[in-house]
Amino acid sequence: MLKLLVIEDHALVREGLLQTLRCMEPGTITMGAEDSDEALAVLDTVPDLDMVLLDLMLPGLNGMAFLAVLRKRFPAVPVVILSAIDDPETVRRAISHGASGFIPKASTSEAMLDALRQVLAGDVYLPPKYRDGSQQPKGRSVAERYGLTASQSRVLELLTQGKTNRQIGELLGLAEGTVKIHVSAIFKALNVSNRSQALLAVSKPRNWF
Repeated sequence: MLKLLVIEDHALVREGLLQTLRCMEPGTITMGAEDSDEALAVLDTVPDLDMVLLDLMLPGLNGMAFLAVLRKRFPAVPVVILSAIDDPETVRRAISHGASGFIPKASTSEAMLDALRQVLAGDVYLPPKYRDGSQQPKGRSVAERYGLTASQSRVLELLTQGKTNRQIGELLGLAEGTVKIHVSAIFKALNVSNRSQALLAVSKPRNWF
């Protein structure tokens, strides 16, 4: 049973999104919040959320700043950006700040649901115009540079913070054995053999399109 949270300050837009999201699968539970404070209250009381959909233009703490808060406090929960602003720099910043996807608000309901299913399957979703090579965002995230899944990216983020496999498992709600599998896949993707080399690899200057 999916549990999804929509953070959107416009009530009509929020209600429309919640209604559409109920089509994801039978029994989907949807929750809404109009700002960061209300969203944090939901996240603190519903620890098993499957995904957060975040609007960038929020009152008070803006969406990009709140994305950083979510990635730090709730690293196991994928965050997908929904925004009417989808220029290359905005998309690049969102992905580099840890978003698992970016969906323009001009997208159809079917396109949005398909994108969310891809994220739930572990992919990082970008709008089609940034996947055909013609209008790529300026900088690629670590996940894009090395072909990591969203789950592997979250493990790598904690790994580079010096967390042990056990600590990573506790933070992400994963078995330690699963974390070890992710770490091995990360090392293979980065072509390294230990954590120090992995930290060095991801700290190198970014490649540019």
